[in-house]
Order: sequence, then C-alpha cells, then structure tokens
Amino acid sequence: MDIFDRPADAIAPDGSEVRHLAGGVNGSMAHFRLAAHNVSKAIEHRQVEELWCFTAGEGEMCVGDEVHAVNPGASLTIPPRTRFQFRSTGDGPLEAIGVTMPPWPGDSEAEPADPYWV
Repeated sequence: MDIFDRPADAIAPDGSEVRHLAGGVNGSMAHFRLAAHNVSKAIEHRQVEELWCFTAGEGEMCVGDEVHAVNPGASLTIPPRTRFQFRSTGDGPLEAIGVTMPPWPGDSEAEPADPYWV
C-alpha cells in the first residue's frame, strides 16, 4: 500500500486528513489531503511556520490576503500568525506535503481565523 493511501492518522484543525511522515527535534513532516470540491476551515498557527509542496490535485490557497493557484509542484510558506485556508477545485483531492517548524505541538497550536471562502 502506498503511504499516501493508508488511513489518515488524524484530522487537522483545518479539516484535512493528515498522515504523519517524519519527525525530529526541529521539525515534522506530514501529508495533507482535502477531498475534491471541499474547502478547509480558515486557521492560523500560534508559533509554527509551515512549508507546503502540493503533490496532487488542483486548487487555491489563501495565505494572509493573497490567493495562490496550486497544483503539483507549487510550494508556499505559511508564517506564524498568518491566516490560511485552501480549497480543492478539481475532480480529485488536493494533496500536499507539509513541513512544520518547530514540530507540531498539538491542536491548541491552531486558532480559528476569518474565512476567505465560506
């Protein structure tokens, strides 16, 4: 079984599926999947920075007040205390690998933010 096809380890505070890939002292890495035609919840992180690289699907990601078209190979940085939200606009799920620095401390790290998309 492909690692990305195994059951999700968790549901992220934004509503996407999470599959944990690796973790270390200075960061962690996970695979995120948002089902086709779905919109995530808008959140912001208290202290972590994330680097995302999209691996499948088509969609858009709002970071702060900027909206970016995303598809395989697109990469974005999500600074701490910055609202972000994403949506799948294609017929398949939108998928990304995310690196979190420092490692994800738990769900209290994420706070609700004003949504870009309802």
